[in-house]
Amino acid sequence: MADQELQPSMSSSQENAAQPQEQPVSVSATQAESSAHDDFDWSIDKKHVSTYSPEEWERYEKTYEKTFRNIEENEIIKGTVVGLTDSDAIIHIGYKSDGLVSLNEFRDMPGLKVGDEVEVLVVEKEDRNGQLVLSRKQARLLRAWERIVEAYKTGEVITGTVTSKTKGGLIVDIHGMETFLPGSQIDVKPITDYDQFVGKTMEFKVVKINEAIKNAVVSHKALIESDIEQQRMEIISRLEKGQVLEGTIKNITDFGAFIDLGGVDGLLYITDISWGRISHPSEVLKLDQKINVVVLDFDDEKKRISLGYKQLMPHPWDTLPENIKEGARVKGKVVNIEDYGAFLEILPGVEGLVHVSEVSWASTPVNAKEFFKLGDEHEAVIVTLNREERKMSLSIKQLTPDPWENIEEKYPVDSRHKGIVKNLTPYGVFVELEPGIGGMIHISDLSWTKRYNHPSEYTKPGEEIEVVILNIDKQNRKLSLGHKQLEEDPWNTFETIFPVGSIHEGTVVKKDEKGALIQLQYGVEAFAPARQLKTEDDHTIQVDDVIEVMIQEFDRAEKRIVVSHTKVWEQRKHQEREAAHKEKKAEAEKTRKAVKNVQSKIEKATLGDLGVLAEIKEKMKQAEEENKQQKPDEGDKPAS
Repeated sequence: MADQELQPSMSSSQENAAQPQEQPVSVSATQAESSAHDDFDWSIDKKHVSTYSPEEWERYEKTYEKTFRNIEENEIIKGTVVGLTDSDAIIHIGYKSDGLVSLNEFRDMPGLKVGDEVEVLVVEKEDRNGQLVLSRKQARLLRAWERIVEAYKTGEVITGTVTSKTKGGLIVDIHGMETFLPGSQIDVKPITDYDQFVGKTMEFKVVKINEAIKNAVVSHKALIESDIEQQRMEIISRLEKGQVLEGTIKNITDFGAFIDLGGVDGLLYITDISWGRISHPSEVLKLDQKINVVVLDFDDEKKRISLGYKQLMPHPWDTLPENIKEGARVKGKVVNIEDYGAFLEILPGVEGLVHVSEVSWASTPVNAKEFFKLGDEHEAVIVTLNREERKMSLSIKQLTPDPWENIEEKYPVDSRHKGIVKNLTPYGVFVELEPGIGGMIHISDLSWTKRYNHPSEYTKPGEEIEVVILNIDKQNRKLSLGHKQLEEDPWNTFETIFPVGSIHEGTVVKKDEKGALIQLQYGVEAFAPARQLKTEDDHTIQVDDVIEVMIQEFDRAEKRIVVSHTKVWEQRKHQEREAAHKEKKAEAEKTRKAVKNVQSKIEKATLGDLGVLAEIKEKMKQAEEENKQQKPDEGDKPAS
């Protein structure tokens, strides 16, 4: 209620005083004015407004406040439409002033009229212009969020309208608030056309909320799954193992097919589709095809149902034709390859194993994954057949005669043949004489004179090589071959050419910390220990150096020769010292004989003769001393 202004009426004397005086005032008139002035209520201010006492102010304020409602900002409150303009609705909420709300916020109420009650949010009790600011839109959003949060907590199903399509899903209006419906949550089956749902009113379940930004995610799929789950539980409760059901193929994958059993899905694994091997279920099944299946197993907790299709048909092993027997020739397709062999399918669901040992008569191992290819067809002989255990072994090599039956006649010991190098190992060379027949040349049988660290130093796979049959092991299908045996053993002759103590010239072909390999004439190789490679001038011997060596050891049985370079120059020095010693000894003997001859001719000695004699004796003495010094060297002799 507005403050009341008091308008006291003026007295007649005041009115007269306010008008200009045309005639002089008399004394009696002056006295009358003085009396009126004394009677005037001077509590009236200059604006002609009376003032209240503090008690009156307090009383009036309390009476005034009782006529209004107490409101707070951000509070949702009910108001009444008290007026409508072309653009706004005037809302009375029982406050000291009314608020304006744009008609755009009432688009969901096309029949809005004066007297209608609506909920609004108090945005501001008083803006900078002193006006009350209200919002129906914000009130609706806040109420909608409260309902969505409550539905999320309680799991309540809510209704909303799909308003538009967005990236990855749809926008759903729930109580005036936009929520997000992901594409994966529209239905249990994949949806590609989102436009078909725009404008539809559907039921949803709130699956996720974000309080900070007031955002919610809803799902229609969750409601469908809930219904399906009830049907599923009902169907599973009636399931039994071995039960035959009719179903429709709803999806085909690499590992199997999903069968709709009327509200619940079962999985038909690829291994349970056919008794034969198939690479993909689509080879037998088609989408939307109706088939009978048998329940193999089901799990109440995991809610999985395993189905079988081939189990409704007889097993091929039970109807195996009589002509499938041991010794019969059959054709089959390679359906599986392992390290130990390959499986051939000779009939759908009937397989036999070709072991790697049954591929070829050759003793060299066969790599199954290189020999066989999936899908290839091979002819084979049935070796063993067990109908009860459903096992069969096959052989490819038995399609041809066994070449080892008459091996002694075709490849007798000491006979010579040519073959192809098939494989090399650190200890020998595998040679194939013909398909299925082969043997090994030991590395020591490659050469009489040369020692090889590896057969690759002599030959390589694919090369032709001549061999001699050394031994036949028919039971183990092995031949021992030789190559050096094509020539006579030269070591009988080498023993006379390289006797111990003889000196020869050789070339250093290899050297390491243990010693050096020396090649002598005729291609013979000898070994010189490191301590026997010391030179006279301390020069280091290198590979390709040509040096003299002395034969220290000759072992014919082991085909080994040990030589020394050091012994060569040590022996030469010893011989030189011995020759010098002999020369000095001969000269001393000659001098001694001369002196003796002179002494025999002298009959009398003279002083001069004595002087000459003394000189000769001195020379003899020196010769004797030198002879003594040479005697220790006489024990030095060349090592054998």
